[in-house]
Amino acid sequence: MSYLNKLLSFVVILLSIALYSCNSNPSETEVTEIDTLEFRVPDPVNFDLDKILERGSLRVLMDNTSATYFLYKGESMGFEYELATRFAAFLDIELEIEIEKDFEEFLIKINQGEGDIICHNMTVTKERQKHISFSDPQYFVRQVLVQRKPEDWRNLKAHEIENRLLRNQVELIGQEVYVRKNSSFVYRLKNLSDEIGGDIIVVEQLGDIDTESIIKMVAVGEIDYTIADEDIALLNATYYPDIDVKTPVSFPQQIAWGVRKNAPNLLDTINIWLRKIKATPDHNYLYKKYFLNSKDFLKRAESDYSSIAGGNISPYDELIKKYADKYQKEWLKVAALIFQESRFDPKTKSWAGAIGLMQIMPRTGRKYGVKDLFDPEQNIMAGTSHLFWLYDYWKEEIPDEEELEKFMFGSYNVGQGHVRDAMRLAEKYGKDPAKWDDNVAYFLQMKSKPKYYKDPVVKFGYCRGEEPVNYVKHIYYHYQQYRLFMDR
Repeated sequence: MSYLNKLLSFVVILLSIALYSCNSNPSETEVTEIDTLEFRVPDPVNFDLDKILERGSLRVLMDNTSATYFLYKGESMGFEYELATRFAAFLDIELEIEIEKDFEEFLIKINQGEGDIICHNMTVTKERQKHISFSDPQYFVRQVLVQRKPEDWRNLKAHEIENRLLRNQVELIGQEVYVRKNSSFVYRLKNLSDEIGGDIIVVEQLGDIDTESIIKMVAVGEIDYTIADEDIALLNATYYPDIDVKTPVSFPQQIAWGVRKNAPNLLDTINIWLRKIKATPDHNYLYKKYFLNSKDFLKRAESDYSSIAGGNISPYDELIKKYADKYQKEWLKVAALIFQESRFDPKTKSWAGAIGLMQIMPRTGRKYGVKDLFDPEQNIMAGTSHLFWLYDYWKEEIPDEEELEKFMFGSYNVGQGHVRDAMRLAEKYGKDPAKWDDNVAYFLQMKSKPKYYKDPVVKFGYCRGEEPVNYVKHIYYHYQQYRLFMDR
C-alpha cells in the first residue's frame, strides 16, 4: 500500500471515529491499536541477507520471557535465544539482540531495519502477514484460557473443582478477558466471539506488559481471565498452582520467526537451516529444556538471579559494585569478567591453581594481602585490584578508553608479557599496536604458530592466543547482555 493510500485510510478512520463519537457515549468508544496498525507500520527497508552478511551481524528482536530470552545466574538463556545463536553461528556472523515488549514496535523496528528477525514465540496470523513474512513453523501450540481455581480447591474432589471452572467457551460471553495489545490472543478472542454468538469483552493491556505478567495477575486475583499459549501456560501453572489452564480456545497454531517481506533470501536461508536443525536431536532437546522441564523452570522462576523474577545477576552484585566503584569502573564489565572466569562459583579451582570467583593465583592474592581466596569478598577485592592495576599499567600507552579496557582484560587472562609480544609483532607487520581487534588480538592468535612465537621480537614464546582473544570477546558479549536487562 502506498503512503498516499495509507494516509487516506487513516483520514477515513479519523472521520469514522468523529461521526461515531457524536452519536455515542464517549466512555464506550474505543479505538484499538489494531485499527490503525497498518498506518503506523512503515514500508520495509531494502536490506536482505547479502547486506546482513556484509555488515557482519544479525540483529534479532526479542522479549524478556521464559520462552524467549532471559538471564539466569549471569548466563543468557531462552529457547528463541539459543536458536538465534545457532543461526548466527550458521551464518558465521555476530548476534546482536534488542529487547522489545510492544508487538507494534516489533513490526515497526523490523521494517525500519532496526532488526532483521523477530524471534518471539510468535503466532502466525493473517493480520501479521500483512506486515511481515513468516518462516516455516518451529512448532504448533494451542491457546488456552487461564483462570483461577476455587479458593478451597485443595479441599475439593476433582469433579467438584471441574464443576466450578469454565470449560464451555460459550460461558465467556460477557466476561472480561485481559490480553496484550496487538497480540494474537486479541484476534482469537474476536473470532471466538463470532463463533460462539456473543461478545467476549477483550481488555487490551499496554504493549509493554508480557503474557506471563498477565498470568500472574490472574494467579493473585487481580483479574479473572487471560489467554496464553499452552506451553507457556503449563510452565506458569507449575509456579502458580492456583491457576487452571485446561480450557482450549483455539486449534493448534503455528509458532514462527518473522522477517521483512522484501527479504526473500534471508527467509529462504532461515527455512533451509530450520529444516536441518529440526532433523537433529538438538531442536527437540531445546524444546524440552525450556517447555517441558518444569523443575528447572520453577528454579528459575523463584530465583533472585533471574531477569524474569529477581532481576539480580549474581549473589555478589553488591560486592562487585563496591569494589568496581572504588576504582570508578562500570561494575557490569567486572561482573561479565567474573562470569567468564567462574560462572559466579566461589569454590572453583582451575588446573593451574587459580582460585575462586575471579580465578586469582595465590601469589597474586598475597600481593594484595588476601588470606582466603575462596572468600567472595577477599577474592573480588584482589581481582578488581589487579584488574585496575593493569588498567594503570596500560593507560599511558593506550590513549583510547575502550581499547585500553580490552588490553586490560586481555592481560588479565594471558599476562601483559604475551600482550606486549603481540604489540611488537603488530608494529613489525604494519598493524596498530595500540588497537586490539584485528591488530594486537590477531597477533596474539598468531603466537601459537612457530613463525611468530620464534620471531626475534617475541620475548615470551608460545601462547595459545585464541583463548585471550575469545576471552575479551566473551566479556563484551556478556556485558552487552547485562546492559540490555539492566537498562530496562
